[in-house]
Amino acid sequence: MLSTAPSLLIGAARLRARAARWTSIIRLLPRAGMPLVVCVALLNILLGLLPLVFIVTMSLLLNRLPLAQNGPSGQPRWDQLVTALAFAAAAFILQQLLSPYRSAAGDLVARRIDGYCVGRLMSAALAEAPIDALEQSKTLELLSDARGAFQRQAPTPGDAGAGLLALVSRYAQLLGACLLVGWALSGWAGLLVAATALLVRFGQRGSLGRFAGLWGRLRGDRRKVAYLRDIGSGAEAAKEIRVLGLIQWIQKRHRQETDAYLAKLWEGRRKLLFLPFVWLALVGLAGGSASLLVLAGSAEHGRLTLLELAIAVQSILIPVRFGVYFPECDVQTQYGMQAFEALCQFEQLAAEARPLEAAPPRAKGRPESPDAAPVPKVAIRFEDVGFRYSAEGPQVLHHLDLHIEAGKSTAVVGLNGAGKTTLVKLLTRLHTPTVGRITVDGIDLAEMDATAWQRRFAVIFQDFVRYELTMDENIAMGAPHLAGAEREAALDAAAQRADIDGLRLSLGSAGDTVLSRQYTGGTDLSGGQWQRVALARAFYAVEAGARVLVLDEPTAQLDVRAEARFFDRFLELTTDLTTIVISHRFSTVRRADRIVVLEDGAVREQGTHDELVALGGRYAELFRLQAQRFADDSDRQPLEARS
Repeated sequence: MLSTAPSLLIGAARLRARAARWTSIIRLLPRAGMPLVVCVALLNILLGLLPLVFIVTMSLLLNRLPLAQNGPSGQPRWDQLVTALAFAAAAFILQQLLSPYRSAAGDLVARRIDGYCVGRLMSAALAEAPIDALEQSKTLELLSDARGAFQRQAPTPGDAGAGLLALVSRYAQLLGACLLVGWALSGWAGLLVAATALLVRFGQRGSLGRFAGLWGRLRGDRRKVAYLRDIGSGAEAAKEIRVLGLIQWIQKRHRQETDAYLAKLWEGRRKLLFLPFVWLALVGLAGGSASLLVLAGSAEHGRLTLLELAIAVQSILIPVRFGVYFPECDVQTQYGMQAFEALCQFEQLAAEARPLEAAPPRAKGRPESPDAAPVPKVAIRFEDVGFRYSAEGPQVLHHLDLHIEAGKSTAVVGLNGAGKTTLVKLLTRLHTPTVGRITVDGIDLAEMDATAWQRRFAVIFQDFVRYELTMDENIAMGAPHLAGAEREAALDAAAQRADIDGLRLSLGSAGDTVLSRQYTGGTDLSGGQWQRVALARAFYAVEAGARVLVLDEPTAQLDVRAEARFFDRFLELTTDLTTIVISHRFSTVRRADRIVVLEDGAVREQGTHDELVALGGRYAELFRLQAQRFADDSDRQPLEARS
C-alpha cells in the first residue's frame, strides 16, 4: 500500500498539470473574440458529425438496395435509393466545402491569440522586467523559448487555441460513433468502444505530455544550438567569421552542440514513449477485438438487420482509430502552451526581480505623465551608494558619494571598468542601488515612478541601437509621441545640433532610405555617422522636453578632431540642461562645469579642469598622457590623409 502512494501522488500531479494546461488554453480563447470562437466551434462540430451522416445514409442505401431491386411489378425501384444517395452526397460535398474554411478560421483564431501574447511579451521584456532580470540565464532561456515560438520555430499559444477547437470535431465524432454503436449493438458495446478509445487516447496524450517535460528541460541546450545557428547564418558576424577563418569551427561546433542535444532528446524519448506505446497498443487491440467479437456474435445469431450491421461496422472503426496521433491538434495543444508558460514564468520572474519599492506598471494604453516625476532644480545626489549586479558578483560601486548640480554639466571620467556605465543605469533607474540611495532635490528616487522619471531623460548609451529604419525614424525614437509640424521642427533642430543635417538632406526628404543595405535602396553609415545619429536622437528628446541629458561615451566612434569640435560646442548645445557626460577620454571634457574621476567604483577626485590639473593627481596624470596622444595623432594626420 505504501509503495503505491508515491505513484498515486505523481499521477495526481500529472492530472493537475494536464487540467491546468487545458484550462489555460480555454482562458486564452476569448482573446480571439467570442463570436469567432463560437462560430469555429460550431463549424468543427458540424465537420465532426458530417462523416456520421455519410455513414448512416450509405447504410440506408445499402439496406434499401435489395428492396429497390424487387419492386411490386418486378422492376427495380431506384426511387428507394435516391433520397439516401442525395443525403450521402450532400454530406460528402458539404464536408469538402467546409474543410478549407475550418483551416482559415483556425489561422485567424491563432493570429489573434498570438497577437495578444506578443503584446504581453513586449510589455514584459521592454517595460516591466528590470534590466538585471534580462541579464540572468534562467530568464533569458524563458525569453528565448517564448520568442522562438512567435518566430514560428515551434507551436504557439494561438496554435493551441485553434488546435483545441479542432479537437472538438474529433470528440463530437467519437460521441456520435459510440451512440451509433450503442444503437446498432447494445449500450454495453457503445460503452466498451468509448472506454477503449478514451483510455488509449488518455495514455497517448500522457506520453506526449511527459515528452513535453523533457523538451522543457532541454531549453538551455536548444538556446546554445540556436545561438550558433544564428551567428553562422546571419550577416552580423559574417565579416569577422570570414577574415578569421571561423566557418569550419562554427560548423563543427554547431554539429557537436546539435548532436549532444539530439542525443539527450532521443534517449529521453525512448525511455518515455516505448513501453507506453506497447501497453497502449495492447489495450487498443483488446478493446477493438472485443467490440468486433460482439458484432460477429450478434450477426451470427441473426440479431442484426443489414442496416444495423452496416452502421456498426463503420462506426466501430472510428473509436478504434481514436487513439492515434491527430496532426491538426495534438502537437499544437501539447507544445503550443509551452511558449505561453515560458511567457508566464518570465513575467513571474520579472515581477519577483522588480524592487519592492518600485511603482506598479501603468495600465496598458495609458501613458504615464512625466509630471509625476520632478525636474531637478537643485541637485541629484548619490549618497553612500553601493551596487553589485548579483548577490555573488563583485561590488561594482561602493561608498559612492556624488553631487550633480542641476542645470550644469558634470563629466564623469575614468578608465574602463571604473563603474561609469553602471552609474548611468542607476541614475536612470534601470537598476536600484544595493545599498545607499539616490535623491532628486532631497526626494528619494526609489519613491518615484520609474517610467515617469525616465521620461525626464535624453540618453545615449555606449551601445546605442542602430535601428534598421530611415534616419528621421532613427532620430524620432527619442520622443515617438511628437507628430506633425512639431515633429519636423524637432527633427531639424536635433540634426543641426548633432551636425548631421547635411547628411540627412543628402538621403532625401522623403525619408524612404533605410539605414541598412539589407533593404532595397537602403544604405549604411560609418561608425562616426551612426554616433551622430544617436546624438541627434538624444537632442530630439531634449527638443521634446527632456531636461536631463546623459551621454555615455558620446564620441567614442568620432575621430579626435570631430570629437574636439563637438566638445567645443558642448556648453552651447546643453544650455539650461542638467548634463552628465561619461567618458574615459580626459582631454575632451575640460569645459564641463565639474569633472568627477571615478576609479574602482568610487569617487577619487572631483573639481574643475584647472583645479584637478593643479592638484597633480590621477586626473592630471591621465590628462597629460591622453593630451600627448592627441598631439601625436595631430602630427600624423597629414601623412595619414595623403596615404
